[in-house]
Amino acid sequence: MSVSDTKLPVSGGAEKRAYVRAMFSAIAPRYDLLNHVISFNLDRLWRRRTVRLLGWERAPGGIFLDQCAGTLDLAVALARQDRFTGSVIGADFVMPMLRLGRHKSPQVVPLNADALVLPFPDEVFDGATVGFGVRNLTDLGQGFRETARVLKPGARYVVLELTTPPNQPMRGMYLLYFRHLLPRIGRMVSKHKNAYSWLPASVKVFPEPDVLSALMEASGFEQVGYDLLLGGACAIHVGTKPLRS
Repeated sequence: MSVSDTKLPVSGGAEKRAYVRAMFSAIAPRYDLLNHVISFNLDRLWRRRTVRLLGWERAPGGIFLDQCAGTLDLAVALARQDRFTGSVIGADFVMPMLRLGRHKSPQVVPLNADALVLPFPDEVFDGATVGFGVRNLTDLGQGFRETARVLKPGARYVVLELTTPPNQPMRGMYLLYFRHLLPRIGRMVSKHKNAYSWLPASVKVFPEPDVLSALMEASGFEQVGYDLLLGGACAIHVGTKPLRS
C-alpha cells in the first residue's frame, strides 16, 4: 500500500487532532526504536545539532521548552549538555509518550499540554525546540505564535522537521523510500496499520523550507534561517524573538 492509497486527515482540524493523538498513543512503546530504525540512527545526530543551534549557553541555568516532546529525547539531549544546569519542560498532548520518557533525565519535566494553547504566562522561557512535531499541528501559525508569546525577548526557537529534498537524484531516492519502504517497515515494527503511512503523507503537505521561514517571521520571529540536512531530507529552522525596542 502506498501513501496515495491511504485516506489520512493531513489537512487539519479536529479530525487530524484526534487521529494524531490516537496514533501516537498506540505506537508509543515502539516510538524510540522506530525513529532510530527509519532514520538509520541519524535522528540522534539531528537532535544534537538542534541543541547546538539553540544557544542555551546564554542561560545555562534557565528554563527551556521542548514542544511536541514525545518521549522526551530532544529535551534530554539538551539536559545532558555539559554545563547545562537548568531545566526543560517537555510538553506534549499525548500522555502515553510522556510516560515512557519521564525517567530519562531529572532535569526534564514532562507536561501534558497542547502546543496551540500553552499553559504558561508570557515571556518565561529562555529558548524553545521542537523535533519532528510541527507537522502534526492543526494550526501551524498558531503554534508558532504561542511559542513566540512564551519566549523571552532574544530567545531562540529551533524547529527540526522532515522535508522533501529539492533536487535529483536524492529526491527520487527519498520518495521511493518514504512512500513505499518506510510505511512497510513502520507497520512491521509498530504493528499499527497507518502510523508510518502518516509520516510521508504529512511531509508531503508540509510547507517547504522557504515558506516555513516566512510563516515563522509572520508569527513573531526575526533572523529566521534554515539548514538542509541529508540533501534536504530534513531541515533545521532557527528564529529569534525580537528584543524590545
